[in-house]
Formats: sequence, structure tokens, C-alpha cells
Amino acid sequence: MQSREKRVFRPVVDPLIVDLMTYLRLERNRSQLTVEAYARDLQEFGAFLAGTPESESPVGREYPALRGVTTSDVRKYVMRLAGAKRYDMRTVRRKLSSVKALYRYLKLMGLREDDPASIVSGPKIERKLPEHLGESDVRALLHTTLAGRSDVQRRRDLAIMELLYASGLRRAEVTTIDLKDMDLKAREIRVHGKGSKERVVVFNRSAGKAVEAYLRVRPHSRDEALFLGRGGKRLSPMHVWRIFRDIYKVSGIDQHASPHTLRHSFATHLAENEVDLETIREFLGHESLATTGIYLKMSMQHKKRAYDKAHPRDRMDET
Repeated sequence: MQSREKRVFRPVVDPLIVDLMTYLRLERNRSQLTVEAYARDLQEFGAFLAGTPESESPVGREYPALRGVTTSDVRKYVMRLAGAKRYDMRTVRRKLSSVKALYRYLKLMGLREDDPASIVSGPKIERKLPEHLGESDVRALLHTTLAGRSDVQRRRDLAIMELLYASGLRRAEVTTIDLKDMDLKAREIRVHGKGSKERVVVFNRSAGKAVEAYLRVRPHSRDEALFLGRGGKRLSPMHVWRIFRDIYKVSGIDQHASPHTLRHSFATHLAENEVDLETIREFLGHESLATTGIYLKMSMQHKKRAYDKAHPRDRMDET
């Protein structure tokens, strides 16, 4: 078997991009992966400004033209990405976001008096409705058990699946739940969400029973995590994904699904049953109500189907 070719790392050398990376990493606390993505985008922008041939790698070079960019340059770049390059609109918006970050930074640091990218708008993206499962498919998932699992594993896995659907939790959030975060009597969980933000979510009686059944056999451990894996250690998000995947594979469900699909199913089913969007937003941990609004659209589609099925007028002339 041939070994894979090792990826050669070529460091960023343009001083403006290096300064931005340092600022984003140290001052804005952005992840290393995010900072590296910004750097790649900006080197591509620099190569565009310099007229670098497509066949040549844009990394590992300096791009003096970045310093004198105009609004027209940014617009032309966006047009090229969306036109000749035929990038997906989300990719175009991401690359434009990287360009905007550079010139916001330069203005903030007093290195430019203006921000040439601030008034350039990215292409509009039509929001796709998130995939969700119908109630019968969710029931199939929650009634599926895996052969070869111990009693502890089966009870743990069911409790995880029930909570994913009962509360709309992200798989990473499931792994952050400690024993002290659960209030079984009140049916509430204190969730540690994105950006170190906390929220309280509720869960139904079915999930409560599943958690209680698991707690009766939960291994003794010094780890305060609710859900434990091998060695009495906290499960990771990848472990939760694998648990879902293994159950999904034998559930008989045809539709593609992931742990996040249960989150969408949770929100959609609440909206279909006329729970207000502000309540759903709080449960999901969304900052903006606009983000949650997509579930109202999905709820309306459900109501239209029910309306078409119930109203007799369109069937009157079928004979």
C-alpha cells in the first residue's frame, strides 16, 4: 500500500495577514482552524489582486496590493468568485467575510482611514429548510435497541436518544451535562451551550423515565458527567454521534439522519403543535429569533398539508 503524500506546510508570510491572525487568535479568541481559514482566503484574495496564475499556489507569499485595495477591487473579487469561479454562495460569503475582517482590523488599528469592504454585500442565500423526521420515524429510533450491548449501555443510549429529541440538545451539549445539572423532579436540565452560555431546558416524562432507568445502573465514578463511557469517563461528542449512527443503521428508517436531525425534529414538532417561537428559541439556545423563524415556515407547510387533506372543495369536481 502506498503511503499518503505528506502535506507540506507553507507558513503565512504577508505581514498584514500575519498581524490579523495574531489579533484574531489572541484578542478575539478565535480557533486556530478559523484563523487558518481566514489566512487562506486572504492569500487567495491577494493572488487575485496580483493577477497570479490559477496554476500557482497563493500561499507563502507577500501581497503588497492588499494595502491599497478599493471597494471596486472587493466587488470585482466577489463577482469573480460567484461568476467565473462558480463557487457556492455560502463559500463566496465566507471568503468575503475574511476580506471584511482584514479591513475592519486595519481601520481599527489606524492603518487605514476607510474600510473598502464594509459596503460590499455578499450574494443572497436561500435558506434551505432543515431536514427533520416525522413522528413515526422518531418513534422507530427510540424503540430500536442494539444487540450485543450491556444493560448499562442500552439504558444509557436510550436516555441519550430520548434527551436529544425531548430537549433539542446538540450532541456536544449532551456530553457537558453533569449530575448536578439534572433536576428529575422538575424535569429541567441546565445546559452549557455554545460560547460558554448556559440555558435551562425541559424534558418530557419519557426522557425522565429513561434517565432514571440509566441512573439506577450508572457506574460509580469520580467523573461528574451524567453519561459515562469506558473507564467511567465522560463521553465525547464523537461517542454520541456513534451511538446515534449505530441505532439509526438498524432502525429501518430510510431518510438520512444525524443527531442534529433530532434537534430539528424537536423544534419542528413543537412549532407544528403551536408552541410560540420565542419559547422554541430559548430551548434551542438561539441568539436571534430570526434563526428560529425557519421552523415557523416548516410548521406552515405542515398546516397547509393538513388543510388540503381536510378541506373538501378541491375534491368536489374530481368525479
